[in-house]
Amino acid sequence: MRCQILRALLKSERPLLMPDAYDAMSARMIENAGFKAIQCSGFSMALAVGCKTEDDLSLERNLQITQDIIRAVSVPVMADGEDGFGPPEKVAATVKAFVNIGASGINLEDQILRSSGHKGVIDTDLMVEKIIAARKAAEESEMSDLVINGRTDALAVATDRKSGLRDAIDRATRYLESGADLVFVTSVVTLDEAKTLAKEIPGPLSIAAGLPNNIGTLSIDDLTNCGLARISLPTIAVFATIRALKQTFRAFTEKNDLQELQRLNLLCFMDDVAKLK
Repeated sequence: MRCQILRALLKSERPLLMPDAYDAMSARMIENAGFKAIQCSGFSMALAVGCKTEDDLSLERNLQITQDIIRAVSVPVMADGEDGFGPPEKVAATVKAFVNIGASGINLEDQILRSSGHKGVIDTDLMVEKIIAARKAAEESEMSDLVINGRTDALAVATDRKSGLRDAIDRATRYLESGADLVFVTSVVTLDEAKTLAKEIPGPLSIAAGLPNNIGTLSIDDLTNCGLARISLPTIAVFATIRALKQTFRAFTEKNDLQELQRLNLLCFMDDVAKLK
């Protein structure tokens, strides 16, 4: 079972390096590059299909793209369940839907978009209810090995990083106690923050690297020795794709020169295409 493989990978001596995919092709490229597991990114999916915001990506569309990704690869895939798409009772249905398409894990977050337009986090007790509902739904679906990743954005939305770090630790601890197998603290910027989280959170921890706010401060080598279970690489695939396409089309709009594509090595070969099938 892929769920069991994912669980084993998260218990390895080295943290699991896990890029985000946004469609079947990007997933296959991630697998072909040698990565042992893939996570889905609602943010990246929304960009790829032309949604104005991630909130505009419906559960149904998310499920379809995730199913395409799962079918395209042989490695475990962790779905992006967003906030569960509703209250605890809706979370249960969401989890069962992702289990039915073969997801090995699911990410559930406590982030919320307030009416003011600013992001915040929901009450800790409500998130705990969602995780409990998710765990029960997995067991009812006879998929008790489903990896539930409880994400907190407490640090990301905090006005003071010290108090935000404390809130993230407290929330992550509660999420693990409630049935999460892994917790994901977003917006970690420094190595000291990563080390503090790993030391004080009593369970498997994931943080994100390669983001605009930490690509210059966090290295994979440094994070490998922090006691993390997983290092997430969100947006890498979709940002690299956007950049490559921008460079490619600029060769036409600015230079009108096909040879520029070759000089900049922007095109793959048919051998590369064959490996995606």
